[in-house]
Formats: sequence, structure tokens, C-alpha cells
Amino acid sequence: MSYVRLVNVTKRFGAVTAVDHLTIAIERGECFSMLGPSGCGKTTTLRMVAGFEDLDDGEIHVGERLLSSRRRNFYLPPEKRGFGMVFQAFAVWPHLSVYENVAFPLRVRKLGSTEIDRRTREALDHTSLLPVAKKSPEDLSGGGKQRVALARALAINPDVMLLDEPLSSLDPHLREEMRFEIKDLQRKFGFSIIYVTHDQAEAMALSDRILVMNLGVVQQVDTPLQVYQNPANRFVFGFIGLSNFLEVSIHGDAVRVSGGGDDPAVQVVVPAELKAAGRAVLASRPAEIDFAGQGAVRGVVKRCVYLGDLIDYRIDVGGQEVRVQKNRRAPGPREGEACGLVFVRPHWYLGEEKSS
Repeated sequence: MSYVRLVNVTKRFGAVTAVDHLTIAIERGECFSMLGPSGCGKTTTLRMVAGFEDLDDGEIHVGERLLSSRRRNFYLPPEKRGFGMVFQAFAVWPHLSVYENVAFPLRVRKLGSTEIDRRTREALDHTSLLPVAKKSPEDLSGGGKQRVALARALAINPDVMLLDEPLSSLDPHLREEMRFEIKDLQRKFGFSIIYVTHDQAEAMALSDRILVMNLGVVQQVDTPLQVYQNPANRFVFGFIGLSNFLEVSIHGDAVRVSGGGDDPAVQVVVPAELKAAGRAVLASRPAEIDFAGQGAVRGVVKRCVYLGDLIDYRIDVGGQEVRVQKNRRAPGPREGEACGLVFVRPHWYLGEEKSS
């Protein structure tokens, strides 16, 4: 049975609908990420779950508990929801030691001194902070400060952890390190995570499932692999990973690139439902395009950039740019040379489709 449930949740700010009838179910022990561009409604959704924003419509449940309901005129304050929360800003108090930062929410709950010490030390131990318990957070690195925030959230023994872009202020190496630490803590304690991020790599690495949002509307909810390989629409394809969109005209079982002039049509398998439209958008990943000779879409290499083990090609195809990435050891064309492109795993969309 689902543990965290949002049913037709809606939030408006004046004339703007930030979250539009959102219905999702999150399992106990699941890491569920909300991903989307700035302003898509993901942080607003998290704030409604936390209790920092009330609803304009819908309900939020955790287990058997009702947290918010506009219809029933019910709202449970944040401090009574019992969630662990970690935010982009570390929100640690420099005038308190690491130990006292972690112990603070337990003191607010008026627990006994023995229980406070036990929970604080356990949380510090699980986040590798016991050796620096007496130090000020100001003496720690960014990763250390974020560990303090995690330990403070862990100390209250939450069933649900809410994380709002907690790693975005860290450098790339620390971000990668902290991803694994968060996932290890979740596996150890079994809490559910609702994780808000705009970083696709974070969402892919951490999540059991991902919710992709745009303009307050759900675009897709699925596993990271399915979201990447089988995007629900053009918006998801374009938002997740690197992407190309090539406008083509359809001629039976062949396509011709729009703007390609007298270039011959290329034989491809076009979905039957798009043939009647006469035009479509061929979507592709840069890593899923091969260079070829005959029977390929023609283009000219405008730029080659070395990216370590990869070469990133920017290719002009009838006035449209196509990006191709290949291993640097694989033979490929040079700047200014003509080339042929074969789309290994194309996706197809109607020309006007942007999102659902």
C-alpha cells in the first residue's frame, strides 16, 4: 500500500496555478524524486507536504494520517508532521557545536537528556560526524555542513525525509559523494525520501521513481530507466538527458529533412499514425547516432570538441543542428567535412507537440 499520498493537490498564487491537480502515491522506503525546470511546481509541492504551504484543493495523507485537506478544512502544522527536512541552505547554527545542532530538534521535543544524547550520538555516528561533534559547523567543509543537516533530520527518527535541492551548493565531487551517502542512509533506516532537484544526474542516481513536472502538471512518473528510454512526450525527452529534434517531412516509408534542399529522402520506419500528418519531429540522443555513408541523412560537421573520452560533434543538417557524441577512439569526420547520420533509436513526435 502507498505510504505518502497526494490526491488532486492544487496550489495557486493569484492567477498562476503552481501545482495543478497533482495525484501521486509514494511507497514506504521509496526514494521519489521530483524533477523539472525552475518554476515547474516541484518545490511548492514539497512545501505543501512539509506543511509550509496550505492547499487550495485536494488532500495529503501519510499512512493513516491526514495532513492537509481543503475540503475538510484540516491542516496539520509542520512541527506535528514528524518529517526530517534538509534544504539547499545548510541551515546550521554557527553559535552551536555540531553536537548541539543535531540535538536541537530533540530538545524542542522535550525528550529526556539520556534519550537526547543517545539519538544525537547515533545520528552523528551514522553521518561520520562523531569525531567533530564538539567543533563549530563553521570549521567544516560544505559537505560537512550538509552532513550536520542530515544528522539533525535523522535524529528525530523520521518515516519520511524531505530534501529540497540539498546538494546544489556543493562542488561536483562532493555532490557525487553525498548522493551515495544519502542512499546508504535510506537503505539503512528504511525511510521514504521525497527529493526535489533540477539535477538529472542526482535524480537518476538516487531515485526508485521520478516525477517529471512542467508548469505544475505531471508529465511522467516512472523509473529512471523508463523515463530516459521511453519518455512520455517531447517535453520529457528534451528535459531528460541530451537531445536532438530534427524537423522532417514524411514521404511514405521515407523522410526528408526540412531545409535539406535536394538531399534524397532516407528510408526509415515511421509510426503509422504519423504518416498521415506528412510532417514530424525526429528526436534522438547524441550517443544513439552513428556515422555512415549510403542511405543516411546528410550533414556537414561544423564543430568537434574533445570531452575526455568523448568527441562532441555539432553537425549542420539542412540548417538544423544535430549533436553527436562518439568515443574519441572511434574514427569520425573532421570539421568542415560532409558526413552521413543514421539514427539508431529514434523517437517521433508531432511537430507542434511540446508537452502534455
